[in-house]
Amino acid sequence: MAGEVRNYEMVYILRPDLDEEGRRSKIAKVQQVIEAEDGAIHTTDEWGARILAYEIDHFREGYYVLVTFALPSDRVRRVEEKLAMDDAFLRYQTVRVNGT
Repeated sequence: MAGEVRNYEMVYILRPDLDEEGRRSKIAKVQQVIEAEDGAIHTTDEWGARILAYEIDHFREGYYVLVTFALPSDRVRRVEEKLAMDDAFLRYQTVRVNGT
């Protein structure tokens, strides 16, 4: 039985040494992973390159992206596990949007 569909926001940081094509590929990968888990993308907002508060994997900056989506609540962990396997993602955080 699938969990209740809820709305989420995820901010993730990509490696700054990816070229434009590499970034597009990773952004598309996030969308594909969410949709493969019966989710629906609402928006994808690229914040661009920013300096990190602390060094991550020897990088001082990263490329930030915010994605909002709906997903069954029991599948959030699966999405995060798939992103964790790709070293192009320095960090990510998923939060549930209030009221949903």
